[in-house]
Amino acid sequence: MDGTIKILSSNKLKVPVIGCLKTYERLPVVPDPKNVTISREADRWFISFKIDVTVAPTDKIVDVVGIDLGIKALATLSTGKIIKGTNSYRKHEKKLARLQRKVSRKVSGSANGHKAQVKVQKLHRKIANLRKDTLHKLTSQLCKNHAINAIEDLNVSGMLANHKLAKSIADMGFYEFRRQMEYKSELYGSKLIIVDRFYPSSKTCSNCGAIKDSLPLSERVFYCEHCHLKIDRDLNAARNLEKIGRATAKFTPVDNLEPTPLVEAVVKPTQA
Repeated sequence: MDGTIKILSSNKLKVPVIGCLKTYERLPVVPDPKNVTISREADRWFISFKIDVTVAPTDKIVDVVGIDLGIKALATLSTGKIIKGTNSYRKHEKKLARLQRKVSRKVSGSANGHKAQVKVQKLHRKIANLRKDTLHKLTSQLCKNHAINAIEDLNVSGMLANHKLAKSIADMGFYEFRRQMEYKSELYGSKLIIVDRFYPSSKTCSNCGAIKDSLPLSERVFYCEHCHLKIDRDLNAARNLEKIGRATAKFTPVDNLEPTPLVEAVVKPTQA
């Protein structure tokens, strides 16, 4: 439908075959959109425009930050800040199951069946929007305020194969987080460094560099037997990612990186 949809005014557009349509929200001033897409979610219709935008670099507060994604908390930053996820699916799981049971009891193709299906679709849309809102706010803050963001190259499809954790992993939206980080890094003039997925960020001591043979997922506090560092495992991983980010950005050679100060760091979660 390229070039066939035209914006007539701030709230009117012309669509082929259908004709003139009025929108609830104000339309952007787009003289020549590259692509226009009309989609439907539950009982609502949406229109999106693909346009060229200019890069707008922002002033950075922090030079390099490591970001460790997880299930307990959506993201743990090497600065010590913890961002909790919305867990939107978990919060609405029982209501969704109840609505889906109502759909199964309706006659297929009936008006009441259609109404019940729309209610399920609206709840799915709400769950997705809550997740997207959290991710957009977080990724925008990271890309605007940090010059370099270092994250792991997570094997999301492989992680979803673990049926015990698949629901929680999908609820966090790891793939969407990386997708937003990639295009927002270009938009706000920051740099995104993807650390190899086989790098043992969680099992490596961020103070002395010693690597543990194993670290069960249930073990939430990292303890190093060499330097006696005791630290939250996610914060430890984030600090290791920060060091890789600094080395990759050539701020300092890997061998000359100063160790993280030996401190007791069990951070209490705080709302972003």
